[in-house]
Amino acid sequence: MADSGRVKHDSPSSSPGPRRKRTQQSPGSKARYSVNAPGHCFRRVTLTKPTFCHHCSDFIWGIVGFVCEVCNFMSHEKCLKHVRTMCSCMAPTQVQVPVAHCFGPAGQKKRFCCVCRKHLEGSSALRCEVCELHVHSDCAPFSVSDCRVCHQDGGQDVDTYQHHWREGNMSSGARCEVCRRTCSSSDTLAGMRCEWCGVTAHASCCIIIPPECGMGRLRNMILHPSCVRICSRNFSKMHCYRISENSHHSEMGNAWTGKQTLKVFEGDDAAKRNQFRLVSIPRIIKNEEVVEALLRAFYIPDEPQDYELQSYSQQGLFTDDIINRNGTPDNKPIFKDTVSDSWLLRSKPREVEVMKIYPVQRQVLSGQEILLDKLQEIRKTSLRQMNQTRFYIEESRNRVAQVNLLLGGFPTQLDREEYTHLLSEHLAVKSKSVSAVLFSGAVVLQISCFSEAERIYMLAKDTSISGKQLYSLVIPEIMQSKLAKGSCPLLVFVNPKSGGLKGREILYSFRKLLNPHQVFELTSGGPLPGLHTFRDVPHFRILVCGGDGTVGWVLGVLESIRHKITCPEPAISIIPLGTGNDLAQVLRWGAGYSGEDPYNTLLSVDEAEEVQMDRWTILLDAQDMTEDGKVNGFLEPPKIVHMNNYFGLGIDAEMSLDFHHAREEDPDKFNSRFHNKGVYVKVGLQKLSHTRNLHKDISLQVDRKDLELPSIEGLIFLNIPSWGSGADLWGSDSDSRFERPRIDDGMLEVVGVTGVVHMGQVQSGLRSGIRLAQGSYIRISVNKPIPVQVDGEPWIQSPGQIIISAAGPKVCMLRKSKTKQKKQSGSLKEGRSDSPAPSDGGQ
Repeated sequence: MADSGRVKHDSPSSSPGPRRKRTQQSPGSKARYSVNAPGHCFRRVTLTKPTFCHHCSDFIWGIVGFVCEVCNFMSHEKCLKHVRTMCSCMAPTQVQVPVAHCFGPAGQKKRFCCVCRKHLEGSSALRCEVCELHVHSDCAPFSVSDCRVCHQDGGQDVDTYQHHWREGNMSSGARCEVCRRTCSSSDTLAGMRCEWCGVTAHASCCIIIPPECGMGRLRNMILHPSCVRICSRNFSKMHCYRISENSHHSEMGNAWTGKQTLKVFEGDDAAKRNQFRLVSIPRIIKNEEVVEALLRAFYIPDEPQDYELQSYSQQGLFTDDIINRNGTPDNKPIFKDTVSDSWLLRSKPREVEVMKIYPVQRQVLSGQEILLDKLQEIRKTSLRQMNQTRFYIEESRNRVAQVNLLLGGFPTQLDREEYTHLLSEHLAVKSKSVSAVLFSGAVVLQISCFSEAERIYMLAKDTSISGKQLYSLVIPEIMQSKLAKGSCPLLVFVNPKSGGLKGREILYSFRKLLNPHQVFELTSGGPLPGLHTFRDVPHFRILVCGGDGTVGWVLGVLESIRHKITCPEPAISIIPLGTGNDLAQVLRWGAGYSGEDPYNTLLSVDEAEEVQMDRWTILLDAQDMTEDGKVNGFLEPPKIVHMNNYFGLGIDAEMSLDFHHAREEDPDKFNSRFHNKGVYVKVGLQKLSHTRNLHKDISLQVDRKDLELPSIEGLIFLNIPSWGSGADLWGSDSDSRFERPRIDDGMLEVVGVTGVVHMGQVQSGLRSGIRLAQGSYIRISVNKPIPVQVDGEPWIQSPGQIIISAAGPKVCMLRKSKTKQKKQSGSLKEGRSDSPAPSDGGQ
């Protein structure tokens, strides 16, 4: 590329005091002139490949364009005066309250880096788990700490929130809310999108939109940040959002051939952590231009006269002469005779400092600390940390800190004294310093000291009781008084192990679309942390992302703590990620998740209708009672399980048991519904030659009436009209002997199958099962060990009695509405009535 000039504007965050006169330019450098571009340093380049403008996203015709030397922002010459996008070096100075990102591995979709604006490729890409920030692993340390603020932290309360704009990486077809023209691009980082309400606009149009955000179409199900409080001091964002810290990245760069490469640290902290940048510079260049290149590499928008480059041994540069390491220099060399492998970018001592003071508070300086000394200490530790340091002033008042920690993994069925003894013995928790809320196997501690909370949190992660590892979670507090009238926040449970990798992508999507404090990963403590967090919310709904077993898990925990939550009956919807997904099919949520838009799924949940569903209790090894109320031969209490879908004995359960064993032997292979069903077919073919006489091994009573069984190999009790991944086992034919089955009729349908061939015909829709009875009270006498299964969970049941009866009140489920969603244009999530009228603010 051939240079013909540079364009730069005066940085508002430059060092105070009069500007020094620029030194004489070295050969090859070009003149600069000012334009109205925020922080950019543009230079004219000759284009050698198809290029798009980052401002208007149109193709740049011709061979001349303008690119920012810092952030790679590309522009037409005609667009330079209209550029409103902040340069990466200036963006941190505009953030009043920095909020750190939670980086994790990126997905597979095409994205652009929000720092260097280049395309993300390979495994080096990262994304924030809370917002739409995508970066290279090398660029992550230089990203702007402007993640979404999702809770109050004990400082000044904020009831209204402004739009949280994020540039680029939008869905195709997104239209500007102001000028109604397309503002997204698949070729470059362009367009702005609010990460709360989803409204999209051009960078030059978004300034016209009123700043206050109404949370968009999902406002009723979003847990508003002003309603959530969590004292997060001493805890990272990963801890507060219960996100596994499994992504690590290094600060490695690529050496450019034909130039000399410097290994540079930007402070003492970076040197200790060995976090450096490899910066390529020409072999003939002045000292000031070296420093200027390093400032651009670290995205620091200051003047090079205020900085110097020192060797890692603390020996600095001592001339302003030209570097010429290939031959004899004209004057003294800029480096010492022994060239250092590592260099340190330092700030020169300053007598005057400029501070930006904001009306909020993060960290309190002690009375003995001198402010100027504190500034110099931070600047020595890290130049970028100094660039992002904020000072705040606030009224001094005493606040009562309260950190809620949920500790799980304890033995179950213990009383308060036993739990208190375990906490004192293993975690040294003093009963006087904390208050506890007890559950079976878990304890919620309310701690009024930050250091004590941090100590207990970290110690619990390294503690085991009875061979079981404890876990600890930071639980937010929902302020019921600040919930909007008529709001119904959605509590989301995601099982990331279900559905292959789809569970992880759904977890990421819902953290972005909603408040991450209302999205819970079931592998971290199960459903209890989420239900305890929402205990004081008067009305909320639940979305379970997983298979039928996951839904049963959530229903079981909800039933056990129903008396401790305010909402009398939270309705439950489903995203099917399992293999069978029979309950999800009955409720119209589909046979399996196939990549539907998560936003449209949330709209469907919002519009779903509530229905009642029966739930059943199964007593295993139950005993008869005599007339005087005593149990005959009762040695131990019966095993109790709950059933939502169906209960099977015989061939059906035997196939489920073989599938269960195969999955335990090699769980990594069972990551798709197609493979799982293939294993079921293989297991069924192996059972073809087996002969069973189930009717001889059991006896059956329905509503206290004996029922004679025909010659069958399997017996199934249905609560829902779906079995074996959507098959209609009961059948649709009318029969005067039986009523039409419903999920809320208070009865079970009893069906028999004659073998594997019969089951295959049912799955193909060629036949139905053998209808035997309908009833609300079932007693089964088992004469020999036989396989049984409840909602897909199989085991071998020893001889004894099995009683099935209604499990108290019905549960409330959500059934998807038959009405199709109206197609939204370009991810627009806020109604047109809430949007400003179109004006003359186009591109």
